[in-house]
Amino acid sequence: MNFTIRAATPDDVATILRFITELAVFEKAGHEVEATEDSLKVSLFGPASVTEAAILEVDGVAAGFAVWFFNYSTWQARNGLYLEDLYVSPDYRGSGAGKLLLRHMAKRAVEKGCGRFEWSVLDWNAPAISVYDAIGAEPQTEWIRYRLTGDKLKEFAAG
Repeated sequence: MNFTIRAATPDDVATILRFITELAVFEKAGHEVEATEDSLKVSLFGPASVTEAAILEVDGVAAGFAVWFFNYSTWQARNGLYLEDLYVSPDYRGSGAGKLLLRHMAKRAVEKGCGRFEWSVLDWNAPAISVYDAIGAEPQTEWIRYRLTGDKLKEFAAG
């Protein structure tokens, strides 16, 4: 297959939303998708955006995407690249497409002088974990991720 990766543009918002929804369904969380084309256009491409996105194509047909942003390590005093989402359509899984997207992001991290490249994976996603292990990524088992969302976030913020 002839894969290419290009920077996403506002014209890709409908495709990105489709991929987000497919990924959420795969992760058994389709009901949690709140994104819309309008909200994606603003959050990914608006003037206050802190994210970047790439589209994976096969012979000009969108086959996957990645979305990332830069975080910061105080210990390294350097930015890091955090991969928020990576998705490859089922027809292209097992073809090396996901690894190509990961390498694209790794190159981006190196170009930007990042000290690390990080992401999260669901503990039951064995195919993805297998790819991550194969490229030499190491699970960070000593850290527990916490999250506040929705009403709990608002209640805590309000004091």
